[in-house]
Amino acid sequence: MDRDRLVGFGLLIGSLAVIIVYAYLVFFTGWWELVIKLTGLMAVAGFFGLLAWVGYVLATTPPPKPIEEIEKEIEEELKRLERELEGEGKEVEGKQSGEKPEKAVKSEERESGRA
Repeated sequence: MDRDRLVGFGLLIGSLAVIIVYAYLVFFTGWWELVIKLTGLMAVAGFFGLLAWVGYVLATTPPPKPIEEIEKEIEEELKRLERELEGEGKEVEGKQSGEKPEKAVKSEERESGRA
């Protein structure tokens, strides 16, 4: 039996055991009043504890960036990538036609003093 099924059956059997013990304590013993009070306390504390955690997270998490700022960053990144691709495209065209890339031509002109 794989581990997930074993854990699943363990949870099933444990839950059924808790239900049976709880029903016994509530209906067949003199402890019913204390059991009901503890159950109510756990339910209320659990609910409001969760609500307090959500409030804490909302209060301490910084607000997200405005959508306009994110769009601006994306546009700038796209423009930068397009410039890089255009530069690579010119180098590839130059190599295919036997021409020197634009950068190489400019560096040669600077070295020869023609620039």
